[in-house]
Amino acid sequence: MSVIVITGANGEIGHSLVEYLAERGEKIVALDLKPMSDELSAKCEKVFIGDILDTSILEELESYDIKGIYHLAALLSTTAEKFPDLAQKVNVEGTHQLLHIAQKVGKRRNVPVKFLFPSTIAVYGIPTLEQKMQAAAIHEDQFLTPMTMYGVNKLYCEHLGRYFADRYKQLSHDKESGFIDFRAVRFPGLISAFTVPSGGTSDYGPEMIHCAAQNKHYNCFVRPDTQIPFMAMPDGVRALVELAHAPLQKLTRKVYNIGAFAPTAEEFYHLVQKAFPGASVAFEPDVRRQGIVDSWCADVVDTAAQNDWGWKAEYDFERTFFEYVVPNIKQRYA
Repeated sequence: MSVIVITGANGEIGHSLVEYLAERGEKIVALDLKPMSDELSAKCEKVFIGDILDTSILEELESYDIKGIYHLAALLSTTAEKFPDLAQKVNVEGTHQLLHIAQKVGKRRNVPVKFLFPSTIAVYGIPTLEQKMQAAAIHEDQFLTPMTMYGVNKLYCEHLGRYFADRYKQLSHDKESGFIDFRAVRFPGLISAFTVPSGGTSDYGPEMIHCAAQNKHYNCFVRPDTQIPFMAMPDGVRALVELAHAPLQKLTRKVYNIGAFAPTAEEFYHLVQKAFPGASVAFEPDVRRQGIVDSWCADVVDTAAQNDWGWKAEYDFERTFFEYVVPNIKQRYA
């Protein structure tokens, strides 16, 4: 029985991805640090509760007939800045170990294992706010000087995936490369109506929405003019799955930008007020977190994804709010 492995299956992306793939009849093996709900667990063939660095779990994973891996487990940006050494272990060593498993399984089956990796706009590091606004939307190969441990980790793992796919043990007498089909998307900030934000530096938008839906005051940790790209969670999940199914011969890159909309924090606030009249929000920038967000791009150019595998976001800013977020989040907090 061929399975798809999802690490971080109980997180913001993983929760939606499990449901999406299960509905399409895929057999899922899930891994997360925290127990999953009974409803979500029921959609999986097997659920491992534990650390991505747990060797006993990794050894058991290797025994499965894995055809694809969605490696979502990670320590996010704000948490990674607080605990950089732990972030290095989880984000880098965890990915390294999983790539080893994919390589071994691919070699055993003599079929490349598809390895889907969610990267991030945190890999970009723009030196000044003036340069950021002048650059506007940027391509995949610009400003790759991340200013956070999370961004550094993700950029390194992009290169690591590329190496395992194309050059792993290239001087070995026995063929070792070619058993991993590594593909990555650089996600903007993701907005989910079903899971609570979990420590990302782009979470000021989703946090604003969740607080408004609960009639709670929110202190926004960035300036009103702060701008980065965002995306509705259904589009983010669909992007990963569409990239996984894209014919390899059509792909010109291993890492792709994907975009949807890029509002300022003030524009976020205006839509939140429109959706939740009387929402209480104050802008109280946190110097360190503001500096991180200012180093990220205002928007991305995603023409490579459009041309190579037909990427196009289905949810614009207003549709995200009024068709996806508002109905579901009101039901959540009813």
